[in-house]
Amino acid sequence: MDIALYLKALILGIVEGLTEFLPVSSTGHLIVVGDLLDFNDDKGKVFEIVIQLAAILAVCWEYRARFAGVIRGYATQEPARRFVSNLAIAFMPAAILGFLFHGAIKKVLFYPVPVALALIVGGILILWVERRQHTVTIQEVDDMRWRDALKVGCAQALALIPGTSRAGATIIGGLYFGMSRKAATEFSFFLAVPTMFAAVFYDVYKNHALLSMDDAGVFAVGSVAAFVSAFLAVRGLLRYISHHDFSVFAWYRIIFGVIILATGYTGVVSWSQGFG
Repeated sequence: MDIALYLKALILGIVEGLTEFLPVSSTGHLIVVGDLLDFNDDKGKVFEIVIQLAAILAVCWEYRARFAGVIRGYATQEPARRFVSNLAIAFMPAAILGFLFHGAIKKVLFYPVPVALALIVGGILILWVERRQHTVTIQEVDDMRWRDALKVGCAQALALIPGTSRAGATIIGGLYFGMSRKAATEFSFFLAVPTMFAAVFYDVYKNHALLSMDDAGVFAVGSVAAFVSAFLAVRGLLRYISHHDFSVFAWYRIIFGVIILATGYTGVVSWSQGFG
């Protein structure tokens, strides 16, 4: 048993779970931490895909009653049908653009320095949105119309750029378009389910040759860590936003991004595809 490999899996699983639903970019963190741990080869990238599935299962578990109610009521209840329709509409922009450009984006931008730049820009945008006047027109997820869902879906498409943050794009986009903090955050959780399931299964299909039963133990450790930490992060974020805004996440992004750039520029860390 390679203890070091299992330790890397545990660390990356915790990083994935804690960052997937916060507006700080889980993909960006996995790229940076994977680079530091020297676990960023093709096998490592497949591992990251698998643990993302574990993280999304944490949301499915947390909102199991809501999803079960939608399934039971879809045939007879208008709110349930509207909920599913809104998720489908919001899912489409990222799905279409991801299908067309995912390969090119991974080839060019899935490295620490582009992630750092996206973290900083995203942090500045969060501060800007938080400082503008916020007029709430959508208090709950069930108040959303198809146009609101499409707007949030277009915002989510920006997260195809690693370091942008899928959660950050949808939550801050929701706030910008008039959603309450609770509604924007919960819709971000709900939208993650079809988006991430589609992304995970697409990536697994594309990279299935790299999967091996020999890695089952490593994948299991990372998946359990991702599930538990994501479950705690989802509950913690909902409690946090009831009394605070998202500025702390913006400053974290900016500081983290600056540290990546500074360590790369000074040679403290030799980031892959760095400053040359």
